[in-house]
Amino acid sequence: MAEFKPANTGSSIDMKGYLHKWTNYFKGYQKRWFVLSNGVLSYYRNHSEMSHTCRGSIRLQGAIIHADESCTFALSNSGSNTFHLKAANEAERQKWITAIELAKSKVIRQQDLEDEEEYDNNAGDSSDNKNIDEMIKSLTSKFNGVQTCTELLTRHYTALTKAIADTEPTISTASEKPQEVTAKIKALNERSALFRLTSGAVLRAATDYLHLVEKDGKRWLKQMTYEHEQRGRLQQMVEQLARQHSSLEQAAKFRVSKLPNSSTGTSAHSDDDEGEFYDAQDENEFVVQVPLIGHRRSSSGISFTSLASEGRGAGVENEGESSSDNEEGDTTISVIARRNKSPIAAAEDVAVSNGTVAPVTSSSAMPAAKKRQRRTRIPDKPYKPLNLWSIMRNCIGKELTKIPMPVNFSEPLSMLQRLVEDYEYSEILDKAAMASDSCEQLAYVAAFTVSSYATTSNRTAKPFNPLLGETYELDRTDDLGWKCISEQVSHHPPVVAQHCESKNWICHQEFSMTSSFKGKYLQVKPLGMTHLTFLSSGNHYTWRKVTTNVNNIILGKLWVDHHGDMEIVNHKTGEKCVLQFIPSEPFSPSKQRKVTGAVMNAKGEVVWVLNGTWDNKMEASKVAEKRSQVKGKQVLETEAPVVVWQRRWPPLEAEKYYNFSEFACQLNELEEGVAPTDSRLRPDQRLMEEGDWDQSNEKKESLENKQRATRRARELEAELAAQEGRPVPQYEPIWFKKEMEPITNSVHHLYKGGYWECKEKQNWSVCPDIF
Repeated sequence: MAEFKPANTGSSIDMKGYLHKWTNYFKGYQKRWFVLSNGVLSYYRNHSEMSHTCRGSIRLQGAIIHADESCTFALSNSGSNTFHLKAANEAERQKWITAIELAKSKVIRQQDLEDEEEYDNNAGDSSDNKNIDEMIKSLTSKFNGVQTCTELLTRHYTALTKAIADTEPTISTASEKPQEVTAKIKALNERSALFRLTSGAVLRAATDYLHLVEKDGKRWLKQMTYEHEQRGRLQQMVEQLARQHSSLEQAAKFRVSKLPNSSTGTSAHSDDDEGEFYDAQDENEFVVQVPLIGHRRSSSGISFTSLASEGRGAGVENEGESSSDNEEGDTTISVIARRNKSPIAAAEDVAVSNGTVAPVTSSSAMPAAKKRQRRTRIPDKPYKPLNLWSIMRNCIGKELTKIPMPVNFSEPLSMLQRLVEDYEYSEILDKAAMASDSCEQLAYVAAFTVSSYATTSNRTAKPFNPLLGETYELDRTDDLGWKCISEQVSHHPPVVAQHCESKNWICHQEFSMTSSFKGKYLQVKPLGMTHLTFLSSGNHYTWRKVTTNVNNIILGKLWVDHHGDMEIVNHKTGEKCVLQFIPSEPFSPSKQRKVTGAVMNAKGEVVWVLNGTWDNKMEASKVAEKRSQVKGKQVLETEAPVVVWQRRWPPLEAEKYYNFSEFACQLNELEEGVAPTDSRLRPDQRLMEEGDWDQSNEKKESLENKQRATRRARELEAELAAQEGRPVPQYEPIWFKKEMEPITNSVHHLYKGGYWECKEKQNWSVCPDIF
């Protein structure tokens, strides 16, 4: 007879007794002494072997119980170890099964508690947290015990009901079959005993749970209320500090930009140059360093860039290369600019700083009465806390390409729309188109290239990755005088083709990028080239974007920096501008987001110098005089600088809606008549803008799975074509075609036309179904 001991008696042995264990086909079942202790079922030949020889054991954690016939059952552990056992009677078998299940539940709960304790020890050792955790563990343990006992009670109740039902028919035949009636009554008594035993266990577990709740419930509720209030206060403080910090930063930048003798990035000497040029520096002069790459010497002794390889500078073999490190032999030119301006120029600069000068619009713009009323903001960004560990846990075992990135890291714009933001300051190109001097025009073009980085100073969220075939159009001819069409022409690698045209200029680019994680920051190297042509003069400019670093990826607040050298070439005249984006130094305010550059004519002579920052404004100064070397350095004296670009800062409340500028807020505004592949109609992006991030994540994953299915079908078609000897079909963009670009002699996706005609006819039959 087995001896059962309840789990709360304090004994290390939960149950012990004899069972018959299956050995082999020759010996069959053999009698063995079994001991259930500490979550392990062990057996011996007899009781006396317990002190020295264990014949075998099986751990109950993860074990499975199989109840076969009335007196037999099996216990297996992941298929590697199995005990086939037989008890003396059905009641004995039920006792063993009950004890094993209780022991299994106990060892599982104990393991969970140990895991939680280990996690809590790593997470922190605050006394308040420990008290709460201990209460939660105790409540969880007691509640699990009640659940386990309740399941056993239900099972024994079913068995008891069945035994009663089997006994009732035999009562009427008690005089005829007394032995059968006696057996039935015995079985009924055994079932009743098991039911009574299990009921007692349930009652004890429930009583323990009730006492624990009454003892610690009030203290637990008080502690949780206190923690909730503290968290609310802390969140309010953080939000208030963030708003105050943003307000102070915006106000400081605005105040600095209004000072007449100071401009961001154009302060006097840098730390390395102090005292090198003059004993006394005039208050209307400033010093800027201009890098010259691949230089040669002119007759005046000034080092400048050789234009002998201008085509090679824009070629494919140098694609994506931009470095902040000077090559061997590079030099710098020290520039002294006269700060005394004419009254008209000074008044214009003050007006621009105050934001009162309207942007220059193209002469092709429609009358003001027909201008469309556009929105000035989007819905506020909802507060959605992100559990990074839960995301990483869900990514375990999945392919890297199939891991959906939550929209929590994004902003409600696609990469197609983000690239159109390059034209937010398109009035610079309109003013450049009116310039009579090509070098002055090049200075404005350089300022335009810098202006495209301004929005990244306070926006670190990533845009949505476009789907293959996704398009985006923006027609601003009514107010800004240009219209633009973009298309995702390749998915692996991702490539965007873009074409923008106005009455005075045409700009097109092919954008791609490579990224690499450097431990503390993410480095993005743009690929592709931008082409700009002015229709009246025929001047054709090309340039490449510089390298971008996203810092504090792991810890701290994200911030973006741009560094490297940008070379802008006029392929018609041979003139060139070299811009240097200087890496920011966090503890050096004078070297934050600084950009310097020089415009050189076809002879390699420096004609204009540029100076400023990529997040605020750029100034251009025309060279007036070349001085001889001063203490070993070349010196140029320039005329009074002219502000060629001034940033329009977003309102202070923009931090509530992703720090979007007014122009950015209008990019995703719904419009009638756009192509069915337009980014405005992308459902996951629209749901995110409306604040429904959960639905947005689900729709985003659905769209990505649909794109993968389309790609697999395309790959299968290519394999079949190759097997049959047919030409392998290649994906063809709808609005762009890969052709040889005549200026740089490189392959480029060029706009083949037809989009605006299809829009006018509302004929979108060529567009694929991607949403």
